[in-house]
Amino acid sequence: MHRWRFIHTGNLSPAENMAIDEAILTAHSEGNVPPTVRFYGWNPPSLSVGYFQKASEEVDFEALDRLGIGYVRRATGGRAVLHDRELTYSLIVSEDYPGLPKSVTEAYRVLSVGLLYGFQNLGLDAEMVTLASEEEKRKYASPEGSSSACFDSPSWYELVVEGRKIAGSAQTRARGVVLQHGSILLDLDADLLFDLLRFPSERIKTRMKESFLRKAVAINELLEAKNLPAVDLPRVEAAFFEGLARGLEAELVPGELTPYERELADRLVREKYGNEEWNHRR
Repeated sequence: MHRWRFIHTGNLSPAENMAIDEAILTAHSEGNVPPTVRFYGWNPPSLSVGYFQKASEEVDFEALDRLGIGYVRRATGGRAVLHDRELTYSLIVSEDYPGLPKSVTEAYRVLSVGLLYGFQNLGLDAEMVTLASEEEKRKYASPEGSSSACFDSPSWYELVVEGRKIAGSAQTRARGVVLQHGSILLDLDADLLFDLLRFPSERIKTRMKESFLRKAVAINELLEAKNLPAVDLPRVEAAFFEGLARGLEAELVPGELTPYERELADRLVREKYGNEEWNHRR
């Protein structure tokens, strides 16, 4: 059985969270730390956007300031995510790790098996749906189209319960290392999320939000529908700790960031993720 480091860094600022993920990636690429599973949260609640998103066109920055919501641009792709009532995870592992496929989509499938087990540990009938063609993606997508929000467009492999997307993840590769991170929603505040995004009109905003709610769902909404009690964050963390260990076929050994990782993360906050030039570059 392989040994991975497990780190729980608690609730941090959006810039710190993204900087730590990149710092771990760099340290792992240099052989200084083992493959790592990280759990974390956000303070304040924050909106993250994908690397390729045009934030100036898609994000309402006045609403962010008015509502006290943090903001950061991720190094990974995908769409906007509101990080609030959730468990955020990251997986950092070398591209040449035994059994890890070379292709991005197949690596996502392998790394996400543990997420599937985590949802099942909570009593949810989660499954991984394969969307192997553009035609199948279009069939899964809503006829109304999709918004700038994550959970609102299908990927090659989706974790779904009763046809609704239950996890949003993104992946990037650098220095021979894979970084996958994502959101596991306990509760979903679609009203707040859509108040943070720009739309051509209120009519389109309402239509997009209705479409989004048909495609996305959070854990406690599903549990309520099954007449099961809601779960809190510690319960979710325990379920996904066990699920990821099983999915990765690894022992997760509790650890901490090294001084080198902390120093690098601090520098990345100053020079990149806490920098307006990075966050507003598109």
